[in-house]
Amino acid sequence: MMAALVLRDVHVPSAPAWWPLAPGWWLLLAALVLLLAGWALMAWRRSRRRRRHRQLFDASQRGSPSEQVAAMSELLRRASRRADARADRLHGEAWLRFLDGDHGQSFSQGPGRLLLDGGFQPTVEADAVERLRMLARPRFLALMEKRR
Repeated sequence: MMAALVLRDVHVPSAPAWWPLAPGWWLLLAALVLLLAGWALMAWRRSRRRRRHRQLFDASQRGSPSEQVAAMSELLRRASRRADARADRLHGEAWLRFLDGDHGQSFSQGPGRLLLDGGFQPTVEADAVERLRMLARPRFLALMEKRR
């Protein structure tokens, strides 16, 4: 007589635990952390650069009104080279049209006209300089943001 075989049901192994993570997940997390750190570093550097540009413009606004206009003109010419290497050589109406860009005619038809000769006049009205500053500061910052 043959011995009776004891048969048992198939046992399914237990599901793997979610922790500790598999090596692929660790690599994915590390890549994500590096990506976020790189993005944060770039944002911080961009913010620091913008702050330096604002401080540069604001620091130039000392002295008499005509000296302030001359300083604004100089900064705008320096910044214009970031958009076009030959822009700082423009004169008169062409210079003002360049400063207008696609944003209206505030320089060529408005308070920005003071840039043409305001730096050479012995007296300039303080409120005219303030109106020019309200135009020149954002334009300077926008030009400084341009990539070469």
